[in-house]
Amino acid sequence: MNVIVFASRKGGSGKSTLAAHLAAQVHKASRPCLLVDADPQGSLTLWHKLRGTNEPPIRTANRSVTEIINSAKRDGFEWVFIDTPPTLSAVVDDAIRNATMVVVPARPGVFDVNAVQDTIQICRSARRPYAVVVNGAPAMRDGSESPIVTIAREALAKFRAPVWSGQITNRADLLLALAHGEGAREYDSRGRAASEIGRLWAAIERSVKAIRGAASSGGTMHKHAA
Repeated sequence: MNVIVFASRKGGSGKSTLAAHLAAQVHKASRPCLLVDADPQGSLTLWHKLRGTNEPPIRTANRSVTEIINSAKRDGFEWVFIDTPPTLSAVVDDAIRNATMVVVPARPGVFDVNAVQDTIQICRSARRPYAVVVNGAPAMRDGSESPIVTIAREALAKFRAPVWSGQITNRADLLLALAHGEGAREYDSRGRAASEIGRLWAAIERSVKAIRGAASSGGTMHKHAA
């Protein structure tokens, strides 16, 4: 079983958004995914209610996720996605300690980029693999990313933080899909939002396979926190 934790101290970084879109991308009867909403704000729970199907299933957590993870493993879930609050708290520490990999969303602004340092430090202390995902980015122009994204990548490099080479662009389809209780692929499978979510998921899968020792580390997005 693989546990993907979405964590960042910065509110509005996109943890719930990425968790929802990726869960909709991944969940199948043949490879079930469990959502865990550990954020008291309950954004992931709201999306799940709008979805109205109970698929993928969801659990809520307040102080600990360990028991939920152990139960998920017994129940045969292949993936567990955990949305965490933007705080330094026991539930965040517990989630990261249980993580196969931590995804750290960051919008390309000075406040968001600076805020990832605390989360990275927790990952390093817990020795858990992690990667930063540039989220809510301006659209690329002529195949080139926005200067603000380049600046963000340069700042993250100074923290020695691994960063996904792609980006999740600030697109209306991402928000419209959530409002319908859907993921990007369900809302418009041929859209650019769905394509970016798909590429992010492929990168996460490559990293998880490398972490599990089932593939080489070539093309992965994560870094082992030693």
